[in-house]
Amino acid sequence: MNIRNLLSSALIGAVASARSMTPMATIAAARLANRRTPGQLVLLDRPLFKAGALAMGAGELFGDKMKTAPDRTVFLGLAARVMSAGIAGAALAPRGREPAGAAIAIATAVPLAYLTLTGRKRAMARIGQTRSGLIEDALVLAAGAAIVALSTRRNE
Repeated sequence: MNIRNLLSSALIGAVASARSMTPMATIAAARLANRRTPGQLVLLDRPLFKAGALAMGAGELFGDKMKTAPDRTVFLGLAARVMSAGIAGAALAPRGREPAGAAIAIATAVPLAYLTLTGRKRAMARIGQTRSGLIEDALVLAAGAAIVALSTRRNE
């Protein structure tokens, strides 16, 4: 197995470490733009799941700035990262390697969630919750969009 074939899966896992819903939202957006993923992806081909992924991705961006937002390392936050990273990691893996792509993405997302939380808390202490969140949003959205754009192809 060539690890480079699973690089996109690992990178989308890194995105999930900071924003749990962004990986699925970027894949859903790519599907709406008529792009196909290398790995087989059944769930996000259904309109309801695409709309849900996009709504959850947008909602997370707003919710993250709230003072009551829980840390990304609480149980539900980690569970959301496992789900989203697994689905997106499988979709970006080569066909037939979806389980490996999911595993790589999850193995990247969970430990990095602790590291990205530490970085966010330091940034919050310096520049506040909203500004640090907006900067993190911009970085994570740009990374997610780039990873998915480079890993998908236009349907013909």
